[in-house]
Amino acid sequence: MKHNYLDNTPVAEAKQIFFYSLGGTGFKYKSETVPSGAACGRILSEAVYAKICSPHYNASSMDGIAVKAENTYGASELEPVILSSGQYVEVDTGDPLPDGTDAVVMIEDVSEDGEGNVRLLSAVHPWQNVRQVGEDLCMGDMIAPSGKKITPSLCGAFLAGGVTEVPVVKKPVFGIIPTGDEIIAPVSDPGKGEIIEFNSSVFSAMLSEWGAESKIYDIVRDKPELISEAVSLACEENDAVLVLAGSSAGRDDYTSTVISEKGRVIIHGIAAKPGKPAVLGIIGNTPVVGLPGYPVSAIIIMEEFVRDLVDIYYCRKSSQAETVSAVLSRRVVSSLKYKEYVRVSLGKINGEFFAVPIPGGAGVITGFTKAAGILEIPQNSEGIEAGEKVTVRLIKDKNEIENSLIITGSHDPLIDEVNNFLQKKNCGFSVVSSHVGSMGALSAVKNGQAHLGAIHLLDSETGLYNESYVKRFFPDGGAVIVKGVGRVQGLMVKKGNPCGIREFSDIKNHTYVNRQRGAGTRVLLDHLLSKNGISPDEINGYRNEEYTHTAVAALIAAGNADAGLGIYSAAKMYDLDFIPICNEEYDFIVNENYIDDDKVKAFFEVLHSAEFRNRLEEMGGYNI
Repeated sequence: MKHNYLDNTPVAEAKQIFFYSLGGTGFKYKSETVPSGAACGRILSEAVYAKICSPHYNASSMDGIAVKAENTYGASELEPVILSSGQYVEVDTGDPLPDGTDAVVMIEDVSEDGEGNVRLLSAVHPWQNVRQVGEDLCMGDMIAPSGKKITPSLCGAFLAGGVTEVPVVKKPVFGIIPTGDEIIAPVSDPGKGEIIEFNSSVFSAMLSEWGAESKIYDIVRDKPELISEAVSLACEENDAVLVLAGSSAGRDDYTSTVISEKGRVIIHGIAAKPGKPAVLGIIGNTPVVGLPGYPVSAIIIMEEFVRDLVDIYYCRKSSQAETVSAVLSRRVVSSLKYKEYVRVSLGKINGEFFAVPIPGGAGVITGFTKAAGILEIPQNSEGIEAGEKVTVRLIKDKNEIENSLIITGSHDPLIDEVNNFLQKKNCGFSVVSSHVGSMGALSAVKNGQAHLGAIHLLDSETGLYNESYVKRFFPDGGAVIVKGVGRVQGLMVKKGNPCGIREFSDIKNHTYVNRQRGAGTRVLLDHLLSKNGISPDEINGYRNEEYTHTAVAALIAAGNADAGLGIYSAAKMYDLDFIPICNEEYDFIVNENYIDDDKVKAFFEVLHSAEFRNRLEEMGGYNI
């Protein structure tokens, strides 16, 4: 079994080497002609000049009468000028100026005497109220230079100048070749071992945003001869080629071999995390990029290298994403070997941005759907401490980020459900939530990093929820508790309860999936363990941590664990059996500074509405 071990070329160096290698390939824009009216958004490949003047005749700029200006001189309210029917012509806006006239009097300034004569109370000067030939454009004027992005108004200018077709840069076409024996076309019910191929759709959409087109080929199995055939065809038919997966150093990773046999591998292995296994090569005059199979890794390579490829094709400067300065809310540990790309959610509170790292590996595509930006940690750095100022590259609209309600703390699906109700009502803001546990919620609200904190913390001494913790964190006040919902916590087990788990103490004999430290459900578990005289070391899976109730339910449904504490609505969602343990209070803490915030008020209006109560009843396990 042969393995192709990878290099670890720094990102900046890899870019320099690869893009320099493209210099002699002719990888550059081509031109095509398109109708002017359909050219919006395209890039001009050549300067465009007006073929006619606009307007191309002297035209009245308003309704009135066309006159010879000298015939109106001296007109005033005391001494009006009278013009006979032969000394004026009635015109409408846009009408050609009649021969022998050189001005237009507005219809509002004209009075008739009933016998065909008109009285003027003020004079006009030559060419007043007239659009003269070439007022807008003169024949031969440059309407726009090459490289200009065509706007709607430019489309109009081209047509006004008699230009019905314009030369534009032909959009580059990227061939996309998905590979893998386990990959299947999208379906709603994939079998075990089948992975839905969605990367090509993601990358096609990214290319479209950058001004490129794509051609997605059928899935190619992990056979070198099939991959070689597909790559050869794609290189003939496209300006550049992306090969999905097969770029690492494993048994079925053939991308680098195929590229080296047909052309040149420039770089194989980049000091980026995620994204290390990428391959950068050239076959003939065609750049070929081997993208890692994990979607997040591949997206990073798309952003760092393929986006620049599109810019090089267009002969334009590399696109620079907008950045913001933010306070990092949690410590991020980094390897010295790679430049790391950390997805973060962002919120703005009291004029300052806060960045919260989003957990999840290179295969977690939803980490990008929830992320607002990317935090880059340089190679040779051990990480960044909480509270430090960092620069975040935005992947969401800044206005949307600035106008968000930030909720952090304990996970519950109802937060997403409230957000859905708010969006249906066109509330004008979005809800950004992060699952850092109830203790994390207290810290975030105390430090001014969230508008709301979701908590459900049991005081084992009093049996009450939340109040003692809030008093401990806010001894001098500054935060209030807003009642949320009651909900049922219990043990989630597989349908039919095949392990025969009847009560909490039974978990000692089975595999368990836990919540992360600081989560209210983790606090509840530790309380129950102590109450039942069970040591955490006796729980098989105590350190198997997840961040949400639904993640716990998913693992139990998949057979990865026999049991886990969670809420009833998550068990119902995954068709699991549920063994009730206790009723708890799931509440929200609010910094006093935000209690009158319109976004906060809107959130609680939905949460406590009759309409939302009905939704909670459908989900199950709640009471208001």
